[in-house]
Amino acid sequence: MLRTSASRVLDDSDRDEVLALLDTDPVANVFVASRVRAVGLNTSRLGGQMWGFGPRGGLVSLCYAGANLVPVNATPEALHAFADRARRQGRRCSSIVGPAEAVERLWERLEPHWGPARAIRRSQPVMVTRSLPHVEPDPLVRRVRPEQFGVLLPACVAMFTEEVGISPDSGDGGALYRSRVAELIRIGRSYARIEDGRVVFKAEIGAVTPQACQVQGVWVDPELRGRGHAVSGMAAVVEQAMSYFAPLVTLYVNDYNLPARAAYRKVGFRDVDTFMSVLF
Repeated sequence: MLRTSASRVLDDSDRDEVLALLDTDPVANVFVASRVRAVGLNTSRLGGQMWGFGPRGGLVSLCYAGANLVPVNATPEALHAFADRARRQGRRCSSIVGPAEAVERLWERLEPHWGPARAIRRSQPVMVTRSLPHVEPDPLVRRVRPEQFGVLLPACVAMFTEEVGISPDSGDGGALYRSRVAELIRIGRSYARIEDGRVVFKAEIGAVTPQACQVQGVWVDPELRGRGHAVSGMAAVVEQAMSYFAPLVTLYVNDYNLPARAAYRKVGFRDVDTFMSVLF
């Protein structure tokens, strides 16, 4: 059995080994892999630390410790090591998210020290599609232009508040969130149907690797729901994602959000895994 002491903070010298481990499951690891490919493992650029379990040349598990705590390929021994490091460091993240079994075990060890959580989403189906949409894409869903930031931002805030349960304006007044929205627009990964200054549908491609990309922030104006905008809008996003970013499109969704899950299935998504999120 590997000892807890095998847990260590990784750096750019570990990059190739880290990416090789992340690539063993490009769907589950798309968020972390996207970050590492974009900025490497230097803590200041990564926006957190990458913890490794196992010796150099023999990494077994990882844990991204930034705004989110994300276990990767985490064995029981690794989870013990990561929980011990997280407990000693103190909570710095706003959530723990990842494969359900790993997050459940991590939270069991951290709850006595970090609890209670604000919310726990124990079952979040991970969905994927490898094929072009099964339905007609909405031709009015297009990349958001930088000058449309002011129109899009309120819809993003509404989506975040509805999904997470708190406003992204809390804490720093929303500066980091606004910066992220603007960045996704700038790099061409924000999509929306905007009519007369009103956002009808929106979604972002939040993470991209050569193998997969992850859709996030899917939202339809509450007054316009039930009219098929989510289905045709997602079809447009999937078509664009496969054309410009990666051959596989993935997302995860709360199990109780039955309308969203049904819409994604109509587009061609299918369930492949289950995530869990612990929100603070």
